Formats: sequence, C-alpha cells, structure tokens
Amino acid sequence: MLTLWEGGRPLVGGGATRRNFLSVGALTLGGLSLADLLRLEARGADRDSTPKSVIFVYLPGGPSHIDLYDMKPDAPAEIRGEFRPIRTTVTGMDVCELLPLQAKIADRFSIVRGFQTPGSHDSRILTTGFRPGVYRPAFGSVVSRFLPGAGGGLPPYVTLVQETNLPFGQDPAYLGPAHVPFALRGRGVADLAPARGVTLDRLDDRAGLLRHVDTFRRGLDARGADGADAYTARALDLVRSPRVRDAFDLSKEPAKVRELYGRSPGTQQFLLARRLVEAGARVVTLCGGWVNNGEGDSPANLSNWDTHEDNFGRLRVQAPHFDRALYALLTDLAQRGLDRDVVVVAAGEMGRAPRVGRSTGATNAPNGRDHWETGFALVAGGGLANGRVVGETDGHAGRARGRPYTPQNLLATLYAVLGIDPAATIPDHTGRPQFILDDGARIDDLL
Repeated sequence: MLTLWEGGRPLVGGGATRRNFLSVGALTLGGLSLADLLRLEARGADRDSTPKSVIFVYLPGGPSHIDLYDMKPDAPAEIRGEFRPIRTTVTGMDVCELLPLQAKIADRFSIVRGFQTPGSHDSRILTTGFRPGVYRPAFGSVVSRFLPGAGGGLPPYVTLVQETNLPFGQDPAYLGPAHVPFALRGRGVADLAPARGVTLDRLDDRAGLLRHVDTFRRGLDARGADGADAYTARALDLVRSPRVRDAFDLSKEPAKVRELYGRSPGTQQFLLARRLVEAGARVVTLCGGWVNNGEGDSPANLSNWDTHEDNFGRLRVQAPHFDRALYALLTDLAQRGLDRDVVVVAAGEMGRAPRVGRSTGATNAPNGRDHWETGFALVAGGGLANGRVVGETDGHAGRARGRPYTPQNLLATLYAVLGIDPAATIPDHTGRPQFILDDGARIDDLL
C-alpha cells in the first residue's frame, strides 16, 4: 500500500482517508469535510431559480406577542401589561413603545397576528413546519437541496446559531449530511484559513500531489478515491478565497455601519447575516447570540425570550436591542438595494399568555407570562407585501379571529418566494416520498 509522508507523519495510506490528507482547515460539521459541504451547491444547479435569499431570525423561548406587536391597550391591566402602544408609519399597525425605530420603518415589514403554534419549546415547528416527533428536514436544508448557491463560493445554507437556551432545529433529516448548515464553531472565521504552516502555495502543491495520488490509486482500486472530484477542488477554492473569508469579517465594514447595528454580539449577528446573503448564501439563520449573566437578561442576549419571570423587566432590556438590530438590518438592505432580494423573518416558537402571573402549565411567577399557542411573525422584503397587518386576534390576544396562520403557511410563503413547490416530494430513509409540507397554503395577503 502506498504511504506518503510529510513532516514525519503519514499523509495517505494505512487507515488514512483523503479527508485526513486534505485537512486544509479546522472547519468540519458533523464529520463532514468542506468538500462534503460544497457538494450541495451542485445539486439542482440545472434548475431555474430566483436569486432571492432568506434571513431567518429565531427568537428562542417565545417572545411576548401581546407586549410587542399585538397589544391590547383597552384590556384589563393584568392582560394589557405595563407598556403602551405607539403609532407607526402604517395606519392600524401600533407596536410597543420599546420599538420606536421599527415604528419609523413599519412600511418595510408586515406583522402576522394570530400565528398558531403548539405552544411548547420546540423550534422544529418553525424550521420544518411539523410538530415534535415528525421527522422532516429543516427549511434551510430543503432550500439547499433544491437550489444552488447564488454565487460567491458560500454554501446555500449557513447558520450563525451557536448556543441558545433552547436548540434551533436545523437537522436535514433524510436529506442527508450534505444539507446540514455551514456552521461556524470554535475559532470562527479562522477555520476557513489553511492549517497552521500550510501556505496557499503549499496548498497548491498538496493539491497537485493529491491528483497524482488519485491517478495512482485509481489504477489500484476501481472504486476510486472517496473525495477525488470537483468538490474537493471547490473546498480548496473556499479556503483560498479571500472573498469568502471577508464575508465573515465584520472589520471590513465601515465604523458607521457597525454602529448602526449596535456593538453588542447579539446585534452584530444581524450585520453578519447581511454580509453572508450579499456574498451568496441562500438561507442564513441567527438568534442574536447567547450571553448569560446568570439572570438571563444580559443586554447582549437576544436568545432568551422565555419570560416566566420578570416579563416586563426582561423586555425593557432586550427589546431595544432587538429593535435596533432589526431596524438596522432592514435599513441597510434597503440602502444597498437588496430589500427585494432578501426576505427577513423574525418569529419565536410560541407567544406568551395574555394574563400576567397565571400558569398555563409551566412554572410561572406573579410578574411573568407563561407559554401560549398564539404568537406573531414579522416578515419583510423579498418582494412580499410590506406595511400590512395580516390576521387578527381577540380582545385579549388569546386566539385568532378567523383562520389562524401556522408555521407551514409561513414556510409555504417563503418557498413560493424562492421558487420551490411545497407540494414537491423527497424520498425519506425508506424511499417513501414525503411532501415538503402537508399544508402548502400560502399567506396570500403577503404575496
């Protein structure tokens, strides 16, 4: 068996694979190499597709719809809460006083009220449209499967979600590991660089050596090498590409742009998401970072909206940061002419109980709001109708009046924007065809 050595260590041979040989960076995901991740872009490359992208802002824990976007100022005090509504640029769309920046640009987004979820902590209802226990691929994985990247070298599906108080369901399920999100872990963008001591010239030398090894091995093994294809070359291109690395480098942004978003780690994720879709990503998911000061109310923490305790105090800390981040993102996209190409969605996996201090089955303090099945979704850009209030709830924001909209309806709308048919089927692990969604009805008022 052929064994090549470098620096006193075997490169190829024995139990080593080409992944061991081509360890050009520290970035791996679920045991995948960069080449594995980049295979996804070639899937569906011959399909017609729009150049649109989606930034999905997950608000873990269930933000209080009745305190933010579906206020009931005429309800009793124990229901309406401590905040007052303020007018926006859109008639009939009042928002919380903690969201003054969004109030100035309400014509750039729409609010879906009466958004119906199971009312439990399972983010899969947002990312797949299905209740817990139903194994379906996440939205970003489906997009990865059907659409190629928009160019620029990035895979179609990127996640900035690293740690929250709750997991964000991003499992590709039966679509396979090629459609897991491209995720930054550990050293972040440093993982896109070559391994220490490996210069770009040396990478070229090793790539050439690899081609010779592959030629030799194909003569020995009719099966060929497991990674000898164009995708490995693409992985090398990714590592070598300053454009891709630059997309993750916020220092490339002018100071005034960074200040627009705010300097907390949570709000800076929104800026990074904009840079990634601009660089070619189709779907970017984020939750605003996780910084826990022991009380769950760090100003940098936009990832804990589970306000069983101190609902109003927590919102006073977190809502202004979210207000600034979303305002900055929508304003930035519009100024760059990207607002019609990028859909921004913000939602939690549920809302909060209308009555303060009353338990609905989970632990609740006298100043908290418990879990609730009715929430909201904010949708902006991508050519969708903006400046609208879609749906309505009763006088206590407890239930939808008329037909409630569900996560499947929201996802069907996003698929429509991207040119993906939610009635399309994908074979599961047993070969049985599964619809992308069971309910493909879109939210027509947004289209």
